[in-house]
Amino acid sequence: MLEMQIHPRFQETDALGHINNTVPAVWFESARDPLFRLFSPDLDVGDWHLIIAGYAVQFKRELFYGQPVTIRTWVSRIGTSSFTLWQEAWQGGELAVTGETTLIHFDYQTRQSVPLDEGQRDGLRAWLLER
Repeated sequence: MLEMQIHPRFQETDALGHINNTVPAVWFESARDPLFRLFSPDLDVGDWHLIIAGYAVQFKRELFYGQPVTIRTWVSRIGTSSFTLWQEAWQGGELAVTGETTLIHFDYQTRQSVPLDEGQRDGLRAWLLER
């Protein structure tokens, strides 16, 4: 599991006084950086090798400004050329948001998916969620 601490910013709140519903998806993406490095070690967007096939976010409870949020990230599935991540946002010891994202190993020149190599698979296995 990867873990990252977020300190919500005031501008991430909305008129209802909680963290806006668009914000956890941004936090989840930020928490994926260590996994992105398996494919682009220096995070150079000119040498990027992933695309998002889809994601889903589920809200369990509100998140609030002034309290840290812990983002937890696991790999839940490893396919031939894609993998799926499971992410959770926790605040005050309670699960607040879950997210599932599928990413595809992609070649932007050929515009096609590329099979994961063994090194990438090994890197992903290090964060595999045991269910």
